[in-house]
Amino acid sequence: MGAALVHDQSDSTTLINEDSTRIDVYLPQTLDSWPWPRRVNPHYASVKQQASLWCESFQPFSPKAQNAFNKCDFAGYRVCCDMMNLFFCIDEITDLSTADVVRSQVDIVMDAIRHPHRPRPSGEWVIGEMARQFWANAALIASPTAQARFIDSCQTYLDALVQQAEDREKGHIRLVEDYFTVRRGSIGAAPSITIGALYLNIPQEAFDHPVISKLTEICVDMIIIGNDICSYKVEWERGDEGHNLVTVIMQQFRTDVQHAMHHIANLHDRLFNRFLEHWRRIPLFGGPVDSEIRTYCNMLANWVRANDSWSFEVWSIPSPLT
Repeated sequence: MGAALVHDQSDSTTLINEDSTRIDVYLPQTLDSWPWPRRVNPHYASVKQQASLWCESFQPFSPKAQNAFNKCDFAGYRVCCDMMNLFFCIDEITDLSTADVVRSQVDIVMDAIRHPHRPRPSGEWVIGEMARQFWANAALIASPTAQARFIDSCQTYLDALVQQAEDREKGHIRLVEDYFTVRRGSIGAAPSITIGALYLNIPQEAFDHPVISKLTEICVDMIIIGNDICSYKVEWERGDEGHNLVTVIMQQFRTDVQHAMHHIANLHDRLFNRFLEHWRRIPLFGGPVDSEIRTYCNMLANWVRANDSWSFEVWSIPSPLT
């Protein structure tokens, strides 16, 4: 666990131990045969600059850190870009905060989202106003059911960040199953998926169907795995590698990084196959909802690809706060 990951653009990475020895570690090629190819939102070029300028207007980072942040290249239509910028700011700042501070930050963000038309108090943490503006704009295009799902999933995400901070303070590393329970919240995937479906009028009973629910869960777990493989380096540098599947597996199974990667690859393969199995069982509800459900499920699959592509395409960009 006393090693840093240095990425290259092949399927391997190099560990630099505390004694400066180097060990090659091969990364699992998790999506080589994923049926959904990389695609870029057609509105990307026109939206990116607008969203970046909006984020910069809050000055959440130093000029040097903001420059690094801008290189992260969040793509998508405007609301999605704004949300990714907002969540990235929240993640970066809360990763360096105590649990008590994170709780106060979380409460500010949720109050802003629940009351998007109420002015924020003077002198408040600037991310509160950022969250308010984001949701006031997003709610204009969101269906009522999507609004409710986003608020609930956002609360779960932010509460999980508090739990992550508590674990960090205690030096607590969870077992795999328990880790996934918390990580499904702290990864922020559920509210992100909801934002991607803001314009869809899918009834809650359709989302609650066992096949649709399982496809969503598998998508989130695959995103967790992809994210944790790629983020291990920066989390190790911060001393926050305890909230990472690589570390969890290393500790639980008393193994090294390479064997942890093999374990993760096997887990991802099982999830990959289960997603495709459930895809073939997508139910028909009758009427326009069938088309919207298919759109939603395609979005899930594209999220898995997008997370992987984005992670490796910005591999050389340092964290804004490091």
